[in-house]
Amino acid sequence: MPRGRRALRRSCWWRYYDSLTLFSPARYCALPGMALAGDPDRYPTRDALAGYLRAYAATLDVDIRCGQRVTAVHRPDDGGLQIQTQSGATLRSPRLVAATGAFGAPHRPALAGVESFMGTVMHAAEYRAPHRFAGQRVIVVGGGNSAVQIAVELAEVAAVTIVTRSPLRLRAQRPLGRDVHWWLTVTGLDRAPLGRLLQGRTVPVLDTGAYRHALAAARPAHRRLFERLDGDSVVWPDGRRETVDAIVLATGYRPDLPYLAATGALDDDGRPLHRAGISTTVAGLGYVGLEYQRTFASATVRGVGADARWVVGRLAAPKRVRTTHGRALAAAPCRVCAAR
Repeated sequence: MPRGRRALRRSCWWRYYDSLTLFSPARYCALPGMALAGDPDRYPTRDALAGYLRAYAATLDVDIRCGQRVTAVHRPDDGGLQIQTQSGATLRSPRLVAATGAFGAPHRPALAGVESFMGTVMHAAEYRAPHRFAGQRVIVVGGGNSAVQIAVELAEVAAVTIVTRSPLRLRAQRPLGRDVHWWLTVTGLDRAPLGRLLQGRTVPVLDTGAYRHALAAARPAHRRLFERLDGDSVVWPDGRRETVDAIVLATGYRPDLPYLAATGALDDDGRPLHRAGISTTVAGLGYVGLEYQRTFASATVRGVGADARWVVGRLAAPKRVRTTHGRALAAAPCRVCAAR
């Protein structure tokens, strides 16, 4: 039986916090060829999507090798790309797709005094459930969907403040009675090739009204980011000090692509140099799952299928070779290897 029909081991989705709920309805969270079972208008949980991805992988007639972390990619002198794995295996291919996405490396912003803070500091990647914070004073740093979701959950058992550098941006989940993703789909904006125009934009928090109600009741409270941490306290912009037990950094992620460092594919900050998912510095290298790679939906389950089709098509297309007589000849396409 092909390896692709074996059940995948626990995917990265199992490592997210227990109550994680997607803000896209199930009908918009499917990969090509297989819908999520159940009510298409529900918002899938972490476990539901993890199970779906495992089932989806089992339907593929491809060679999926689990537990084979890629540690390095090199560009041999004779061409192509050489992939090395943690187990010592070596693979060669003229084409490589880095499909590890944009959420592999938790981003920890520089916070003044964090090294001296006596309480708990954790990234949302390490957060699982609120019970361990019961009765504590907790600050959640960040203004995205996960930050608000975690802060509201924690506020049920702890005294919580969510802090941001700028105002929280809440947007209606269902304007005019339709989920916002329905509007994005019917207008074509979800798949419009606007990736380069969207770089650096902050995604608003989608709210059914529950978050706005919770914030209005100060459960959680919202404040501007503190000036610094000092011992067991935070120092607020007005100079007031307050004892705090824990800081949760819901500050997002960055692409985790250290295995490409030796190829020249990354900039000085470790970000891929690409245009719409095709490397601009390494021939035969492509990406899938990067934020705003091609469209608004590129880093989501609903958008990755279209991007994958586009990237593979570009990588597998025959190369055009210019002759001395000015005629363009087609070279044979190469096999595409997808590294996960």
